[in-house]
Amino acid sequence: MVVKEYVTYNQVHKLCQEAAPRILDEFQPQLMIAIGGGGYVPARILRSFLKQPGSPNIPIQAIGLSLYEQLPSTHPSSSNTPGEVEQLGTKVTRTQWLDLNSLGNMEDLVGKRILIVDEVDDTRTTLEYAVKELEKDVELARQKLGGQGEKTVFSVFVLHVSNFSGLDIQL
Repeated sequence: MVVKEYVTYNQVHKLCQEAAPRILDEFQPQLMIAIGGGGYVPARILRSFLKQPGSPNIPIQAIGLSLYEQLPSTHPSSSNTPGEVEQLGTKVTRTQWLDLNSLGNMEDLVGKRILIVDEVDDTRTTLEYAVKELEKDVELARQKLGGQGEKTVFSVFVLHVSNFSGLDIQL
């Protein structure tokens, strides 16, 4: 069973504010992709801190991925449907992908610096899936351009790395 840790809006705001200078110095993203639902708020806050005078806001796209599943439980929980508990699943489910109506097309991602944003990394499974699928999509788009264009670079920002993951990630 996954034990949820709750953080306040102010804590999320502070973490984004602290990370922004390093992200600007080392990466300078041209696009952010928020993993829903937890990545939406940090991406929006982070965008405010990454905004440079005289430059447009960094666009945010959203993808929906789920690794959690509802399992029967004998203990009702107020945060889930009564009688169910949220637990890590074994397979990533894609619930939403990039909005090509506002993005243009996948070819527009070729040669960009893209920051993937999520709130927590429990097992790295969802983040790994996102990066691999986005890399595949961008490579297909690059091939449509005749193999031309600079390499697209992905980076990941998460607010919290769970102890469950057994990983040591530093911002």
